[in-house]
Amino acid sequence: MQITDTIADMLTRIRNAGTAGHATCEIPASNVKKAIAQILLDEGYISKVDLINDDMQGKIKVTLKYAAKKPVISGIKRISRPGLRVYANTENLPKVLGGLGIAIISTSKGIMTDKVARKEGVGGEVLAYVW
Repeated sequence: MQITDTIADMLTRIRNAGTAGHATCEIPASNVKKAIAQILLDEGYISKVDLINDDMQGKIKVTLKYAAKKPVISGIKRISRPGLRVYANTENLPKVLGGLGIAIISTSKGIMTDKVARKEGVGGEVLAYVW
């Protein structure tokens, strides 16, 4: 099966695993998805990221985090997609839930959160919102 939007597939797998109460989920690996998983780990939305090396492209095993039997990620949404790219400059970077969530931004300096992008003074493509 050919997947057009691999980032949306990753976010959907994480969302579905959390809704179903699974401890982990596996995602086909790429450098962009590894960077997104690392951001989710650094911000405390997931508890662990393992890279599984098979003889093909590899997999990312994400261990989800729960608080009182509810997933820590209460919402995750893809913003920029292949059919409609969404860009924001430094002044117009979005704030998710008034700063309670994060926006994942792809910039010229790499993939980072909206808070780090504001500090660095760069804008870019708004990939996803997480809250």
